[in-house]
Amino acid sequence: MTHPSIHARATPNKIAYQMAGTGKAITYRELDGLSNQGAHLFRSLGLKAGDHIALLMENRLAFMELCWAAQRSGLYYTAISRYLKQDEIDYIIADCGAKVVITTPKCADQIKALIKGTPGEPVFYMMEEPLPGFRSYDKEAAAQPTTPISDEVAGYDMLYSSGTTGRPKGIKKAFEGNKIDVPNAFLRVLCADMCGMNAASTYLSPAPLYHAAPLRFNMMAIVLGGTSIIMEHFDAEEFLKLVEKYEVTQSQLVPTMFVRMLKLPDEVRYRYNVSTLKGAIHAAAPCPVDVKAKMIEWWGPILIEYYAGSEGNGVTVCNSQQWLEHRGSVGRAVVGKIKILDENDEEQPTGEIGTVYFADAPAFAYHNDPEKTKKAYNAKGWSTLGDVGYLDKDGFLFLTDRKSYMIISGGVNIYPQETEDVLITHPDVADVAVFGRTRRWARR
Repeated sequence: MTHPSIHARATPNKIAYQMAGTGKAITYRELDGLSNQGAHLFRSLGLKAGDHIALLMENRLAFMELCWAAQRSGLYYTAISRYLKQDEIDYIIADCGAKVVITTPKCADQIKALIKGTPGEPVFYMMEEPLPGFRSYDKEAAAQPTTPISDEVAGYDMLYSSGTTGRPKGIKKAFEGNKIDVPNAFLRVLCADMCGMNAASTYLSPAPLYHAAPLRFNMMAIVLGGTSIIMEHFDAEEFLKLVEKYEVTQSQLVPTMFVRMLKLPDEVRYRYNVSTLKGAIHAAAPCPVDVKAKMIEWWGPILIEYYAGSEGNGVTVCNSQQWLEHRGSVGRAVVGKIKILDENDEEQPTGEIGTVYFADAPAFAYHNDPEKTKKAYNAKGWSTLGDVGYLDKDGFLFLTDRKSYMIISGGVNIYPQETEDVLITHPDVADVAVFGRTRRWARR
């Protein structure tokens, strides 16, 4: 397990990652050179270790190159969802303090109004042929050396949470000045030890890279010396085609993707050979029990579920065998200790629903938002992501919903997730969302 720059010397012509749609690929030698050029460009702009860049782009070949350029030059890098509104994008760029923003022609309409030409604003770059107001990243980076910068130090992603209770919240890891080849310890355990990823792996990435898990798992696949196949966007049948075509060994998905694949006609689902899959990691949302049971029946006991947030304050993990014995669980804690608390901060007994907290876990802070940080902790220093659930007698965690989503009707707590889990299994339902409406009591 090492930095891709080492793989560039050991296996220079091996493909590090490839776009599924276009077939365009980057070898480890090319990744090393391109990321070095990016690092030199950032230094030439005056960026030093601890500074910040932001990316706003679709899944494309340059995405990983830019992240590795930032990683090896000690920068924080924030990937922004291209589906956010302009004011939300503006907020994130300002909040994270990005000195450089890199985008693409596809995202130009969402960001061009932010370029005002005022002193102190970020430098705006565009991949490919730049539109007015943007500088050309491709041309300026190509003029830089392909050798490493003299002061390499590890940078970090700084991603923003979903913002279900307001503005997205940035989670900034403390700058530690590590060497560039120090991997994420939890990802190493989850990807390498539990999921079997190694230099022989072919990892299929079906989700947008601006999300934490897809970005980090792709980077871990490269750290391990494997090959990533990156889908431009998810399509259920195309995913299965790619598994067969590239003999994919691992992937990371979300429950909605499982649902869409299961709703394919049987003649389509069973047309493709998925027997090369050794590990399918999933998270991001609770997986309906019936959906997961059908996936294990189809793919075998290769599903690995985890529960965590971008905050990194605790982690649970559940392999397929454990899940079959505790259906619906998201696993037991492997980082931190789970505590279920009531509204008075009292611990709940086994089987009783309450807010999920992590004790004895890594601390975190929301960037520029001490009030939200304070609300995430209780008096004992335990932290929560705002989820609601319970523990069984064996210490396995079951999630019911997010606390902020709970509907109160006639004094009864209603969890939308439980209703959604039932509705989504109906063959005529493509997707579902349950929410409450405020109204006066009336006979209807």
